[in-house]
Amino acid sequence: MAGNADTDAVILVGGQGTRLRPLTLSAPKPMLPTAGLPFLTHLLARIAAAGITHVVLGTSFKAEVFEEHFGDGSDLGLELEYVTETEPLGTGGGIRNVLPKLRADNVMVFNGDVLGGTDLGEVLGTHESSNADVTLHLVRVSDPRAFGCVPTDADGRVTAFLEKTQDPPTDQINAGCYVFRREYIEKIPSGRPVSVEREVFPALLAEGAHIQGHVDTSYWRDMGTPEDFVRGSADLVRGIAPSPALPGQRGESLVHAGAGVAPGALLIGGTVVGRGAEVGAGARLDGAVLFDGAVVEAGATVERSIIGFGAIIGPRALVRDGVIGDGARVGARCELLRGARVWPGVEIPDGGIRFSTDV
Repeated sequence: MAGNADTDAVILVGGQGTRLRPLTLSAPKPMLPTAGLPFLTHLLARIAAAGITHVVLGTSFKAEVFEEHFGDGSDLGLELEYVTETEPLGTGGGIRNVLPKLRADNVMVFNGDVLGGTDLGEVLGTHESSNADVTLHLVRVSDPRAFGCVPTDADGRVTAFLEKTQDPPTDQINAGCYVFRREYIEKIPSGRPVSVEREVFPALLAEGAHIQGHVDTSYWRDMGTPEDFVRGSADLVRGIAPSPALPGQRGESLVHAGAGVAPGALLIGGTVVGRGAEVGAGARLDGAVLFDGAVVEAGATVERSIIGFGAIIGPRALVRDGVIGDGARVGARCELLRGARVWPGVEIPDGGIRFSTDV
């Protein structure tokens, strides 16, 4: 879709990814494999599909990894530029920090943690047709209590920004995607941390700026926790979450060429098996994410868990709702349940951790 070349995109990817440790000790969260591709690839593909070509990445944590992988963006049909924060500036400060690279009058800003399915062209359309100063993508969720809520009036104008509350007046939440008129980015204070949600937007409302809401019920997930990361990856594999970067058939599993899956292994629930990974006979993978080179040995069960690069799950072991760091080894017959996290390189001996008697 052409026609949005007069809009720049900014992606904020400076976070430390602390909630996803130990996986983010080696790679920033937007670079973690998600349905077999770096998470950021899905967002970049959506931006390219919307006809936006100039994208600025606001980086800080492990900044060099992004440029090493994506380069100038030409492989994706984009022109990519990079701006690195030397100290954390928050969401608003991060947007202000990339201002020297911006060229267009309209700037579409993305939180790099979000897996979304909304039509970006429609968000830009709302911004244009309402003649707004700033437009926010708002998504309706079934339980808004964990998020900041954003009520709108009959014309779709934003009326308030509310912090997390036990009794939200609306099911509309800030989806982490904004369109700014360039002059409103110029107004953000420079050189210090600024929160766009707590400082910039409330100040704009107070001074009478026109902040428009684009409300929909599109696919939306913050990928910040292991549980959400696993579900988002599985939703991509199963076609529940859309991505222009994933052409072809959707199904219960995605197995990369070069991976080995033994006969009798069961792969369901949107499982991903990365390059060079091995799955043994009789293993059961349900909603599992195996990074490249991971090994799940015969008879083991992995449910709703992430197995890091080169990690090994021993025979008849059980990993449920866990995160196994790069190069770790979980011994035979171990049981890891309920949010267990194993740090990189750690070795757990056969039968070394169990939640039930060893029979």
